[in-house]
Amino acid sequence: MRRAVVSGQFYPADPVNLNGMLGEFIQPSPDPLVQSAVVPHAGYVYSGKTAGKVYSLIPEADVYVIVGPNHTGYGSGVSVSSEDWLTPLGVAKVDEEFVDALPKKIIDLDEMAHRYEHSIEVQIPFLQHLYPDVNIVAICMGLQDEDTSREVSEEITTAIEKTGKKAILIASSDFSHYVPDEVARTVDGYIIDAITSLNVEDFYRRIYEKQASVCGIGPIAVAMNVANYFNCSAELIDYSTSGDVADKSSVVGYAGIVFRRRK
Repeated sequence: MRRAVVSGQFYPADPVNLNGMLGEFIQPSPDPLVQSAVVPHAGYVYSGKTAGKVYSLIPEADVYVIVGPNHTGYGSGVSVSSEDWLTPLGVAKVDEEFVDALPKKIIDLDEMAHRYEHSIEVQIPFLQHLYPDVNIVAICMGLQDEDTSREVSEEITTAIEKTGKKAILIASSDFSHYVPDEVARTVDGYIIDAITSLNVEDFYRRIYEKQASVCGIGPIAVAMNVANYFNCSAELIDYSTSGDVADKSSVVGYAGIVFRRRK
């Protein structure tokens, strides 16, 4: 069992308070065309509103594949967890069939990378609030280059096809880190334009050009690749910064993006 490590820090440890906060952020209006999404992973007081606007659109699915960056440096370069995840809202079951269906050419079965990592954990209560019996697959990326992201996305689409399950991919990422608010909005807007254009090569080019401090480059690219595989369009749902609730001189940027299958 993977137990919560940022409960009481990034989000309330009390289930009543946690559900109450999530209820303020989420106004359910599920869109059955949503295939993938980019969602922030900061403390809920900072990024919860943006995350909630995305989760309001997330439909019910057989499995939610949550891909996050590895902030800790522990464990394998790319790892999937086989453990169930415990939060104040209960246990999120791992989809063992989906995990088994991953070819594991680049994705290793490794728990250490997940042990203290917050980027995936903070997404799970949103899903549990919407769908209490949620099934998940957690993939943590320490390696985030373009080639690795392509290989990870290929493994995920292979598992989707092999299992025949309705799977929704959640890419966990914040955007600019610790820059003035106006700088974050300018740089992030430039990066988001490449994401919504679904041009992975241009996305990486812009990241390197601006030396952008986006922490989940790899997970975002995976979401883009999966979206392209399923012929999706992309839409920016919300953008905010920590400066909306705190000091604007040094902020973190948060973008909520959805990728929808074309009708």
